[in-house]
Amino acid sequence: MITIHKGVTNHTIKTQTTLLPFLLETLSGLSRNAVKSILTRGQVAVNGKTTTQHNHPLEPGDIVGITSNKVAKKTTALKGIRILYEDDALIIIHKDSGILSMADRSQTEMTAYSQLTSYVKEENKKNRIYIVHRLDRDTSGVMVYAKTEAIKLALQKDWHTIVKERTYIALVEGVITEDKGTIRSWLTESKAMKVHSHNYDNGGKLAVTHYRKIRANAHYSLLEVELETGRKNQIRVHMEEIGHPVAGDKKYGAQTNPLKRLGLHASTLSFVHPTSGKIIRYNSKTPKDFLYHSK
Repeated sequence: MITIHKGVTNHTIKTQTTLLPFLLETLSGLSRNAVKSILTRGQVAVNGKTTTQHNHPLEPGDIVGITSNKVAKKTTALKGIRILYEDDALIIIHKDSGILSMADRSQTEMTAYSQLTSYVKEENKKNRIYIVHRLDRDTSGVMVYAKTEAIKLALQKDWHTIVKERTYIALVEGVITEDKGTIRSWLTESKAMKVHSHNYDNGGKLAVTHYRKIRANAHYSLLEVELETGRKNQIRVHMEEIGHPVAGDKKYGAQTNPLKRLGLHASTLSFVHPTSGKIIRYNSKTPKDFLYHSK
């Protein structure tokens, strides 16, 4: 058993079993109904993913995290974000569409950053949160924040080396005929804050995007997109460049908005943990409306 942070414990599975029997054995001091309630309230995660299924299969090496009632009450107060993982160095979250990663000076609305700051200060008023990277307001999915400035700087300094996988799901307009492809160009940003793509090195930032078609209908294609580089608006610009803008992205050429949001979701983030040196990987499921509009 490994304690990850105050109020949350991780248990490494030794033998094949299912979730409820494991919990009943591990939490033997609680009644069966109390254990079921912990599961139903979403206080249990398997390999970083919350599950409420009693019969969820467990294999040797799986990690089962159990959140205490006290911590669960704190995290339920979070709006539009959900903590996937936390330790002394990091907090990894899922962010809903419509939530800012962090406000600028002209914005005073609730953000992921402001909520996480309040969350860590409940334990110690001196605690702080540091932003490592951002997602656009209308992009949902996995994000990581640092708990110390040193961790933030370590991650940002070697971000492209540390990150092993950064994958998005994109709902784009039109039917992409190729099963997969790579887009390579140089990006520059105008004074109007719009990013432009060029197929030659004009002094801009090199951007490389790989995509794979998952499925398509007559109107939309659902893509898995992996970033080799992480430039501002990279996926949005590259999708416009190949004639298939991200659905709902009026700024970069979209004509439709079936999701009433940007059709972009950060599904997977895998990177080397800055203190343990181990590769950790967290996922956020593809939103159901992305699947509905591409079936």
